Amino acid sequence: MKEYKSANIRNVAVVGHGKTGKTSLLEACAFNSGAVKRLGKVDDGTGLMDYEPEEEKRRMTITDSLAAVEWQDFKLNLLDTPGYPDFVGDVRGAMTAADSALIVIAAQAGIEVETEKMWAMAEEMTLPRAFFVNKMDREHADFSGVVEELRVRFGQGVVPVQVPIGKEAAFQGVADLLSLRMKIVRHEEDEIPEYVKPEVEAARQELIEAVAEFNGELLEKYIEGAEITETEVAAALIEGIQAGKIFPVFCGSALKNAGIKKLMSGMVEYLPSPYFKVSLGVHPDTEDLLERKTEDSFSAQVFKTIVDPFVGRLSFLRILSGDMRGDGNYYNANRKATERIGGIYTMLGKQQINLNIAHAGDIVVAPKLQDTKTGDTLCDKNDPIRYEAITYPEAMLAMAVSAKKKGDEDKVFGALAKQREEDPTLIIDKNKETRETIIRGIGEVHLEILAEKLKRKFGVEMALTEPKVAYRETIRKSVKAEGKHKKQSGGHGQYGHVWLEISPQAPGEGNSFKETIFGGSVPRQYIPAVEKGTTETLAEGILAGYPVVDVAVNLYDGSYHSVDSSEAAFKTATAIALRKGVMAASPVLLEPIDEITVTAPEYYMGDVMGQLSAKRAKILGSHGKGKDMSEIKAHIPEAELYRYATQLRSQTQGRGSYSLKFDHYEVMPDRLAQKIIEAKGK
Repeated sequence: MKEYKSANIRNVAVVGHGKTGKTSLLEACAFNSGAVKRLGKVDDGTGLMDYEPEEEKRRMTITDSLAAVEWQDFKLNLLDTPGYPDFVGDVRGAMTAADSALIVIAAQAGIEVETEKMWAMAEEMTLPRAFFVNKMDREHADFSGVVEELRVRFGQGVVPVQVPIGKEAAFQGVADLLSLRMKIVRHEEDEIPEYVKPEVEAARQELIEAVAEFNGELLEKYIEGAEITETEVAAALIEGIQAGKIFPVFCGSALKNAGIKKLMSGMVEYLPSPYFKVSLGVHPDTEDLLERKTEDSFSAQVFKTIVDPFVGRLSFLRILSGDMRGDGNYYNANRKATERIGGIYTMLGKQQINLNIAHAGDIVVAPKLQDTKTGDTLCDKNDPIRYEAITYPEAMLAMAVSAKKKGDEDKVFGALAKQREEDPTLIIDKNKETRETIIRGIGEVHLEILAEKLKRKFGVEMALTEPKVAYRETIRKSVKAEGKHKKQSGGHGQYGHVWLEISPQAPGEGNSFKETIFGGSVPRQYIPAVEKGTTETLAEGILAGYPVVDVAVNLYDGSYHSVDSSEAAFKTATAIALRKGVMAASPVLLEPIDEITVTAPEYYMGDVMGQLSAKRAKILGSHGKGKDMSEIKAHIPEAELYRYATQLRSQTQGRGSYSLKFDHYEVMPDRLAQKIIEAKGK
């Protein structure tokens, strides 16, 4: 593959709902470019892009892949992204590297859940957007209906630049509204048939009206009825797309490779070039704001990492400024370390294509980087910059993870650490209270496929179970309790005797210990043993084996034996007194309460609130958030959150999400607490 300068590169994230044909579209692009001699098909496993075994098994994309193809002296870096919601982190990474997003829609289905989510993500990142209405040859395909739906949902800036000729089984090809030529299914160009010319001309007038507002001269010519050339319309169209006001609609059939060449030409002609991109970052030492233009010194950001036990680490980089050579040394501004580059590639699925040099705006892959992780910046050490880290959606589904096979714990957690490098949406941490390792993912399929990858790539199996809840215990009244430990067994015996006053403290105040001994009933050398016995016994729990909190303990009396008393005996006596005292002080179980913020479409809010109430949540309030969306805040017991991510997704047709933060502990209802206590006693 030859060198391409910034002006001749297009970086496009191909996004959309699952099963809309994104991967088939990229297969057709690769075939049309001449990169492959045979048109690959996803359904029969002959495609280039879905090459992971888990993808082949499920017939769906689960990770980003790059199709770098050459078209009309341009390089199209097309990023194939997952359509299943559990892998939205990969979509985020791809959009970070892209200069525009092509949203693929199935002609028979129209707008689906992920269509809306991809639009919202691209809008948040201010990416120019275009649509491709795929599967025009399928039954119930309805191009005009899809366009109208897009306009209702996303505004009047949605404008077709092509219209289909025929539909369903009668689909013949696409008519281009700028050139007024038709591309037929046999991939030949022809005149537009007379019977569709009125429809095509009407659609062209709509296009001209939509783009005229971005060009004063064009608007004037339109009002005066003067002839408007293809070049003039194209210029205004480009202006509107880059301003985020016009969203062109292409159409065709990826499976039949109809309309795809025209789409590829459209991406070259209308979608933005990286040449004019100005990237903002900070100086890694001073945090001063910096900017980089494409012609400035080298800088790049890693937007994806693949970790393979055989191939090693592959780092996908978007070059933001300057040139990158395959034999250079570059500075990692995040780790403050120098990386030696041992070659750079571009990719066509899993096929690596060697490059000697790549220029600003290009997307490349560097193998076996030692310290560099996803989100890191590589740059010229003499002119350093650090770009903002990529933000990923919050992982909502929490599970306890362990090794299926005893003795494999280190292998499992080592493999998970490697997968964490590859998938930043995975969160792995240790719950010190329950002593479990907790893994958080976007959804159940996300974690299922993670388990499959660990087995295939590293030969280890992990078990996923419901996480334990970190309950606590406390008391509601003050008591006095005696603890006596007396044992005689020849020689020195054991003797310890204490009187403790045990009282509740305010929530969150913690435990405290003091002594008010008078007259030496417990010698000073044994008081530390009583304090240690108090700390250890409360930490072990008394009612159900959970830590006792917010309790004040006062040692106010006791007795000792000059020969048989010892620190161990006083620790044991303390434990006896505490167990008796806590059980007599109206003990209760406390449960952790989280503050949950649920975001979902207004239409589903009644159902969401009902389900939260059924989970013992206390609604704090709700308000609108953006178009058609609402946000609810509530306090909810942590015990009720297991698999709530899956339930919310099901209830809101995949449109709902939530975030959590711990808020406080509160007393658990008696009937539920009793079940926990009984389960602990078994």
